[in-house]
Amino acid sequence: MRVFFDTSVLIAAFLEDHEHHAASLAAFVKTDKRHGCCGAHSLAEVYSTLTRLPGKHRLSGEQALLLLGNIRERLAIVALDDQEYYAAIVESAAAGIVGGAIYDALLARCALKARADTLYTWNLKHFQQFGPEVAERTKTP
Repeated sequence: MRVFFDTSVLIAAFLEDHEHHAASLAAFVKTDKRHGCCGAHSLAEVYSTLTRLPGKHRLSGEQALLLLGNIRERLAIVALDDQEYYAAIVESAAAGIVGGAIYDALLARCALKARADTLYTWNLKHFQQFGPEVAERTKTP
């Protein structure tokens, strides 16, 4: 079984105080590059989130890079080429997807490209709007 990790699960896996930490971490540590993957864009999202957290939870750039290293060691990184990227945007526009939801649409396309059986996310509604092929794969850890 191949599992795709949305950014929401990766963030929760690394934040001990997060309400979904235990389930996210358990899913993360039991996979490897053959069975687990995430989108290349998630690396930037994880970095951005971890370095902008409020108060004591905020990480430095160096600390965030260590966690990104953990992601890269454990998960295969899936990227879209320029044609796939543009096709995902065109399809999203035709489906009425607007605003920041485009980033989830791009991650959903990465999950399909990776032939993931499961797309783990804590934002189920975000991914269920991308059609049955994505919705049937979308689950929480």
